[in-house]
Order: sequence, then C-alpha cells, then structure tokens
Amino acid sequence: MSGTTTPGRDDTPAVALGPLALVLGVVGATGAWPTLALVMLPWSIIASGLALTFGVMGIHYARQGDGRMGTAVAGTTLGAIGLVGVITLITAFAA
Repeated sequence: MSGTTTPGRDDTPAVALGPLALVLGVVGATGAWPTLALVMLPWSIIASGLALTFGVMGIHYARQGDGRMGTAVAGTTLGAIGLVGVITLITAFAA
C-alpha cells in the first residue's frame, strides 16, 4: 500500500472547469469565423454561453487554488468572442 486515498485539491471537479471552458470556447469561437458562421450557429450559441459560464466558474475556483487560471481565462475569452460574433451576425441580418 503505497498511496493515500484521501482526496486532494487536484482531484476536485473544479479542476475540470478551465479545460472544459477552453474546449467549448474553441467550438464557440468558430461561430465568429465568417465561412463557418451559419453552419456552426446553433452549436456556437450553446458552446459560447457554456464556455463563458464554466470559464467564470473556473476563474473563481482558480483564485481559491483549485485548477489553473490560464485555461479558464482562455476559455472565457474564446466564449466571449464566440458570443459577440454570433450576436453581431444576428444583428447584421436583422437590420
């Protein structure tokens, strides 16, 4: 028996928020790309909102010592870019 089974701060679910926000942010940011905007529109709306939410939660927990700040900030930024791109696309067609 070489290891302990007590949970540490590295195996909490909060550690996964940053990488999850990063992956969803990449999917959401494809909606800001002009050639993929209409194809990825439904996925981009959902993924951008989730990336923004999970990224802000990841930043909160990273400030407390759980998870990494860089991936949470990158996911939040990409989610915001995707959301702004989708909103810009919708308002351009509405006008």
